[in-house]
Amino acid sequence: MSKLVTIYGGSGFVGRYIARRMAKEGWRVRVAVRRPNEAMYVKPYGVPGQVEPVLCNIRDDASVAAAMQGADAVVNCVGILNAHGKNGFDAVQVDGAARVARKAHKLGVERLVHISALGADMEGASDYARTKALGEEAVRGYFPGAVILRPSVIFGTEDQFFNRFAGMASLSPVLPIAKGKTLFQPVYVDDVARAAVKGVLGEAEPGLYELGGPEVKSFAELMKEMCAIIHRRRLVVSMPGIAAWPLAFGFDMLQAASLQLIENKVLSRDQLKNLATDNVVSEGAKGFADLGITPEVMGPVLPSYLWKFRPSGQYDEMTASAGNLKGDA
Repeated sequence: MSKLVTIYGGSGFVGRYIARRMAKEGWRVRVAVRRPNEAMYVKPYGVPGQVEPVLCNIRDDASVAAAMQGADAVVNCVGILNAHGKNGFDAVQVDGAARVARKAHKLGVERLVHISALGADMEGASDYARTKALGEEAVRGYFPGAVILRPSVIFGTEDQFFNRFAGMASLSPVLPIAKGKTLFQPVYVDDVARAAVKGVLGEAEPGLYELGGPEVKSFAELMKEMCAIIHRRRLVVSMPGIAAWPLAFGFDMLQAASLQLIENKVLSRDQLKNLATDNVVSEGAKGFADLGITPEVMGPVLPSYLWKFRPSGQYDEMTASAGNLKGDA
């Protein structure tokens, strides 16, 4: 019988790419998610019965263990950008990570891959950075042979970075951002998936890998490049932290006042703290080169999914060409 991998959060942005690649490797794939009925789109990644969504809450011991039964390898992709309701940073990124690693050790799972984030730091100003680091520590404590991946901001068709800001840019002549000088090293989602698969297959040495793409650019530069791709002339306004703080506070208070019914998906105070630190690979850190992977540049990828934010969508190039012909007539 083919081997089995359980992917916690396997229907999410990164998880679905790992699931697809593991299916192509011939593995059976168990996608552990809170709402399996909303994750049925992963089933066609393999032959009938090869990829199956199962119910799991990473905050619950029993469901984590049940989803792991019989697995040869485990990948944990679960993480949050904003604390919401019971899914707080500590509950998900520390306790949840520890729970997966502890159960993996107890059940004799052969390999564990943990998806963390670049900038994880126990002394970090943000709860996000702090809990990512504490989660890594817990994973290493229970499963010393784990492969831990720290990607920078991830881009790809379903991303929550370029898609979000492109949507904002399509509605307003001004695109406000916080701390535009902060540096990022965007990494393609399928490259992160390739790294995770290396870990599952035993083709990566245990330890920590920092994953960044070949380009380092500031937040403001990325937004200007994005605006050019979607054919929108926009004024990118970089707000200093002191100016962005009241805005972040207001959105956080709106979430609290709604009793968590409204989730802050714009800007939180914790995200603002996280933006104070550059999000780039550390000098001397192990990364893609150590995994034998050449990361993809942004140029060819971004237009493949951001075209929908252009004034005429997929027909924008055609419309521009028609306009040029009229002008020449």
